[in-house]
Amino acid sequence: MTENAVQFLSRPIASQPGQPLRVAAYSRIAEAIRTKVLPPGSLLPTETELGAMMDVSRTVIREALMLLEEDGLTRARRGVGRFVTDSLPRIGIEHIRPFDQLLGGPEQNIQVKRVATVRQPASEFVAPGIGVQPGEDCWFWESVLIRNGEPVAHLQENVPAATAEADALAAAAETTMLPASTLLDVLGGLPGASLGPGECDISLSTVGPSRAKLLDLRPSEPVLVLTQVVRRNGAPFYLAKCLVAAKAGHLSVIQSA
Repeated sequence: MTENAVQFLSRPIASQPGQPLRVAAYSRIAEAIRTKVLPPGSLLPTETELGAMMDVSRTVIREALMLLEEDGLTRARRGVGRFVTDSLPRIGIEHIRPFDQLLGGPEQNIQVKRVATVRQPASEFVAPGIGVQPGEDCWFWESVLIRNGEPVAHLQENVPAATAEADALAAAAETTMLPASTLLDVLGGLPGASLGPGECDISLSTVGPSRAKLLDLRPSEPVLVLTQVVRRNGAPFYLAKCLVAAKAGHLSVIQSA
């Protein structure tokens, strides 16, 4: 690793209020990848080395690295280490509907338990998916989807903060009297908020310690990662990442000729 990369990664981490350290560490490494301070195909430092550079624990680094691999920015080679991917991923659902509808059914009661609704700077991964620059404000909604009393999915949704719907989204974020909804469901109910087209990338990961608590799983249990990007007026606008536990059962993909 170059001295420039060491200096870049060793700058103090300044996490935003309410932002977990793992996300701040993720953003720092992702920025290094996006700006090619860590070039494509290069070997990442070890967890211990990264923790020492950023002055955070190995647990924080381990979760940050898990997020990087989920988002297709790094890959692991057993017995060798973690590498930056050769090319940045194309993030992107062809059938646009809220994830609670995707996981629900005629005899299944889906509830949306909202964990967080905040304005915060867009991370290196989120920014291109919603059409803003890294560090610009975005709305971040975090929810747990509960089916028949059992948590089955963890959902993170993002849109730009500076939108025509900004006031409506702020009001919806502060609403405690109405049933919680996903951000995409709220957007779909606003006048003139026509969205599409969209894409969905599907990958496999493990849930990790923090999200395991929300889903009542062991940290090492596998989950499907559905990364959804939806455009509006031809530009990226909405980005979501949904982790679906195995206990959710089968998912259907709608196809057409």
